[in-house]
Amino acid sequence: MPGVTVEIPERLAALMKGLPIEKVTYEAIVLDLYRRATISSGKAAELLGLSHVEFIKSSGKLGIPFIQMSPEDLASEFAAAKTL
Repeated sequence: MPGVTVEIPERLAALMKGLPIEKVTYEAIVLDLYRRATISSGKAAELLGLSHVEFIKSSGKLGIPFIQMSPEDLASEFAAAKTL
């Protein structure tokens, strides 16, 4: 599979000493794509080799919310639910 080479500054690489840089970088990219709503939680879970529930739990521990709604959208959802 073709890949992409990314240069990491030495000072950042030094902080990652002992960590598998390729794995950490891959995970960070997948998590950021999910956080930006570029990919779904299901796709992120698939890319990371996790079940959907495992991904939701692990991303939540990192402070990445599963439900990403504006306060207005959330209020609208609550209003709609009340009409049911």
